Amino acid sequence: MAQLTLHGDPPIEVALRRSARAKRLSLRVSALDGRVTLTLPLRVPEREAHAFAREKESWLRGHLDARPAQMRPVFGGVLPVDGHPLPIRPGTGRAARVEEGAIMVPGAEAELPVRLRALLQSLARERLIAASDRHAQALGRRYSRISLRDPRSRWGSCSAAGGLMYSWRLVMAPPEVLDYVAAHEVAHLAQMNHSPAFWAVVARLCPGYEAPRRWLRREGAGLHRYVFEKR
Repeated sequence: MAQLTLHGDPPIEVALRRSARAKRLSLRVSALDGRVTLTLPLRVPEREAHAFAREKESWLRGHLDARPAQMRPVFGGVLPVDGHPLPIRPGTGRAARVEEGAIMVPGAEAELPVRLRALLQSLARERLIAASDRHAQALGRRYSRISLRDPRSRWGSCSAAGGLMYSWRLVMAPPEVLDYVAAHEVAHLAQMNHSPAFWAVVARLCPGYEAPRRWLRREGAGLHRYVFEKR
């Protein structure tokens, strides 16, 4: 994918994406990570895309400035687990762990993001397997496997072969939110669509699912504020 840069403070990287369905130039700022994408019709020359981006630069900077700031975990900071903000403290041993209402992390602060990500992935796998097993048993269906990823555009998916994929960031949300996503994806084992019949299955597996669904729409993007890569 081609890119252009709007020079300034800070510079803005804009990904260019051609689409056969696009009728006009359009800009999109991802609510999850702030990535900027400019979509252009197949026959529009790149110079027009560059001019369009420069014309919309003030609009772009306004949207980017309004986004919540990224948060890099540090000792003394907090990180949500199961919807509760827990303090991050130095610990001992080989791996990070949740203990007495805090996250205890061994090693130097430079290793903190990687160790916290490993902890979140481990907790997420444990919780999502348990929730998926429970819902699959209630539905009388079996899934083929579970995988954890860090997708930008969805919280989970179900393949035609019965493979379930989840975002490990769900473990930072309240437990009922994680449970709803598991019920949603397991329901696809019976209904590979979003028809009224599908939502009836979701309601049977997860009564009151509307509230956690609203939470994800309202608060979900905030889970992507946390950055777990080493500098």
